[in-house]
Amino acid sequence: MALHSTAFCFTGAVSSYSHSSVKLSTHPTIKASSPLPRLNVRVKALPGDGLSETKETRESPLVVCFGEMLIDFVPTVSGLSLAESPAFKKAPGGAPANVAVGIARLGGSSAFIGKVGADEFGYMLADILKENNVNGDGMRFDPGARTALAFVTLRSDGEREFMFYRNPSADMLLQEAELDLSLITKAKIFHYGSISLITEPCKSAHIAAAKAAKDAGVVLSYDPNLRLPLWPSADKAREGILSIWETADIIKISEEEISFLTQGEDPYDDAVVYKLFHANLKLLLVTEGPDGCRYYTKDFSGRVQGLKVEAVDATGAGDAFVAGILSQLSTDFSLLQKEDQLRDALRFANACGALTVMERGAIPALPTREAVLNAIHAPVS
Repeated sequence: MALHSTAFCFTGAVSSYSHSSVKLSTHPTIKASSPLPRLNVRVKALPGDGLSETKETRESPLVVCFGEMLIDFVPTVSGLSLAESPAFKKAPGGAPANVAVGIARLGGSSAFIGKVGADEFGYMLADILKENNVNGDGMRFDPGARTALAFVTLRSDGEREFMFYRNPSADMLLQEAELDLSLITKAKIFHYGSISLITEPCKSAHIAAAKAAKDAGVVLSYDPNLRLPLWPSADKAREGILSIWETADIIKISEEEISFLTQGEDPYDDAVVYKLFHANLKLLLVTEGPDGCRYYTKDFSGRVQGLKVEAVDATGAGDAFVAGILSQLSTDFSLLQKEDQLRDALRFANACGALTVMERGAIPALPTREAVLNAIHAPVS
């Protein structure tokens, strides 16, 4: 899959950006997963794919993703520190952009709103959105700031640590006046993270974009995507993430994020999870890596098992999961009231995440709809 993925060897320093590092790392009695012979997942019908086009799939609802897009430099050898890594593979990334590309790869309709530098990396990222059929009308270019970079350390199990270079990077400088409000208000779902809340002017742009979406009746989807060293302090991170919590209709969090937000409480305890369930929330999702996910609504909750695969790089797995579930929900919000169909959609999302960890980098590894369905019906060994 050629997506400008290149191996680079570095012998000198990288510009004068500041950097920071972050390490990412029985169960409650809820409905367990059980295998189904075939999944009832909604996907966009494409010419020659053998899928009949229905009223729901004839027009693919738009999912607009807001936030950062950057370059991940992923080591070619796992289990080494950044200093020890002999070379790095250049891979486009950034959580909201990953979700946008993931949805498009699955046959959905998506757009990205954010800012990159008016530099070679920024133009490359814009090209990648275009190549993947993501609407880039909301992308802006800053002539005075560089595109953000992140160097990734891969552990032997595929988990990772990040070192960011942004001082400031262009994504931090998006202004409210630069928002494409017409793109936002015609969306079915507006998806975002919390990194865009860290600094001004992007924080104000984020809040204005979410308000415009909410006022237009757009469903708000939130993945905090905690990157602690990018915040001034842990308390500021917790405060910032929770400051927009109750405006979201759909929230996806990880086990680690539950512990962080509840200040160390057990992420496997239903009572703890329900502390994060606010009155207007339609769906709370908890990802558990290779173990799958948990889901919570006002009426039911449960767990859906994940696919077991050989992990190479976990970067982008959570974003692929989000792309998988949003691609299903955008075509049929009634899934939120139909537990069996929601579980099918979550199996599809789990498979999206599992396939992504089998390759290096985020966007280069995001799967197609065909690959996901093949993995579900004939699980990867």
